[in-house]
Amino acid sequence: MKAILIDDEISNLENIRILLEKHCPQVDIVATAQNVADAVNAIEKHLPDLIFLDIQMGEQTGFDVLKALPQRNFEVIFVTAYDHYGIQAVKFAALDYLLKPVDIDELKTAINKAEQKLAAQTQTAQIDFLLQQIKTPQPTVSKIALPMQSEIRYIALSEIMRCEADNTYTFFFLTNNEKLLVSKSLKEYADLLKPNGFLRTHQSHLVNPKFVKSWLKEDGGVLLLNSGEKIPVSKPNKEIVKQALQAL
Repeated sequence: MKAILIDDEISNLENIRILLEKHCPQVDIVATAQNVADAVNAIEKHLPDLIFLDIQMGEQTGFDVLKALPQRNFEVIFVTAYDHYGIQAVKFAALDYLLKPVDIDELKTAINKAEQKLAAQTQTAQIDFLLQQIKTPQPTVSKIALPMQSEIRYIALSEIMRCEADNTYTFFFLTNNEKLLVSKSLKEYADLLKPNGFLRTHQSHLVNPKFVKSWLKEDGGVLLLNSGEKIPVSKPNKEIVKQALQAL
């Protein structure tokens, strides 16, 4: 798998190079770049399968690299020193990212996922979706990419009624009565969707408040949804959920 490393700091390029050469022999590093122009030239010359892309590169960003390319037939693993605004857009697009210093196990997992996505040829749609997301101020995004076993679905947040944990997976319940099993944990989606008003009512439940019909005074607190479903509210979340609903 041909790869290009893109980061404005030489030390970061060397660190990721060492990790890849030592732990990921299937990755062949064909070029490195430290700015947007050189990155675009390297990608067009070498046609990589995978790029490791720093988000903040001086006054420019890794997103500028993607915008400058008419064809993006490669997988992207973003690498960043901190969890800033750009990572939110990356998460909504269901693309992979690594925080510096890079963890070896997380690196291996990201590369394995990249190989699977390349085989399924899903990367172009996800990058297009990402570039649309970064045009939208957070947290006013309206859609999210959901990675499923055989596809990636792009769903409007307004169509999500609730989410429910299933071990390390999450079920999404939609307004059209679809039930989607997504290969990420509920905690990830609770953190991601919190700025959009979604409420973590329970360890296993996340609810879109626009579909809450009433608060039932049974079992210490239960939410009745418009669909007729009853969603438990745990004691630690009771006051937070009440206040959020009163503020609507």
